[in-house]
Amino acid sequence: MILTTTNNLETHKVREYLGIVTGETIIGANIFKDFFAGIRDIVGGRSGSYEKVLREAKDIALKEMEEQAQRLGAAAVIGVDLDYETVGPKGGMLMVTASGTAVKI
Repeated sequence: MILTTTNNLETHKVREYLGIVTGETIIGANIFKDFFAGIRDIVGGRSGSYEKVLREAKDIALKEMEEQAQRLGAAAVIGVDLDYETVGPKGGMLMVTASGTAVKI
């Protein structure tokens, strides 16, 4: 399956547009990650625990979107967009949404 942020594929011709596909995930960061991320923010540096959670959420959302496209018979998803939001009390949950257009090539 080809996933691309572009609206077309240079090496393939789009034969059919199958519609919008999406994948969503919501992941919570636990209190220990929050605490240690806060310390890193005070002394500087990157928060490896948050980066790991962010990558995991992105990968899950993209995988769900790809699975939905496969069920439609798509060979590619074009125009892929990733959105990141915090939700829940005090923004304690991370929501990642992937969307794009499933196509046959």
